Amino acid sequence: MAKGNPVSLAARDLTISYGGAPVVRDLTLDLPAGEFTMIIGPNGCGKSTLLKALGRVHKPASGQVLLNGKDLWSYRGREAARHVALLPQNPLAPEGITVGALVRRGRYPHHTLLRQWSPGDESAVAFALDRTGLGDLAHAQAGQLSGGQRQRAWIAMVLAQQTELLLLDEPTTFLDIAHQYDLLELCRELHAEGRTIVAVLHDLNQAARFATHLIVMHRGQVVAQGPPAEVVTSELVQEVFQLGCDVLPDPRTATPMVVPHSRATPVP
Repeated sequence: MAKGNPVSLAARDLTISYGGAPVVRDLTLDLPAGEFTMIIGPNGCGKSTLLKALGRVHKPASGQVLLNGKDLWSYRGREAARHVALLPQNPLAPEGITVGALVRRGRYPHHTLLRQWSPGDESAVAFALDRTGLGDLAHAQAGQLSGGQRQRAWIAMVLAQQTELLLLDEPTTFLDIAHQYDLLELCRELHAEGRTIVAVLHDLNQAARFATHLIVMHRGQVVAQGPPAEVVTSELVQEVFQLGCDVLPDPRTATPMVVPHSRATPVP
């Protein structure tokens, strides 16, 4: 992992558009360093769009993303990728690629014409495979892995970048519930080891259980942020998701747990 001062990532008056239509409007946000932040909100509210802008994938129509106080788009691509790693939603691996070869791609930002593969690269890849429990599968084809193993392979690739900040766009999509929790536990362990993690997630209860900081988005804006115990309330869930609910302490973790009210129309 990269060493030194914590990486800071922020948005200033950010507007992001698709086809001329703003999805995120005039958004200003500071991502807290050293936290496990989850971004939640209804479909179409701009969560993934914001993450793509923070990861230098989608250039904003106006405003700035600031990496360590400097406009993100003023960095060269490889230089930015040495600070921030982005795992997009539903990434596709080239056909026939092995797990080891996929993870080695995470070392690309560290290479130049004068600096190619080194023992340090080999060490970073070995660490990433070991940390994600894939050491014995380095020679397996990524396309033949189970869904949970494949997602761990992608996590290993971004770990191999050795950045302090990881951006994960809906990392639990298409995983069964056991693999969802396995992956979130891994993210929590990586956070405990010193990484700043920002993830987009749909499940409110998982977000409240694992995040140390929540950002709630609605209609292209941040409407609430802070510790889950302060952010997740029945009033907020009703306002943002139009869902009546009770918010109770999780019996295992005491974190907020959303219990929806019935949405069925009463029979006369």
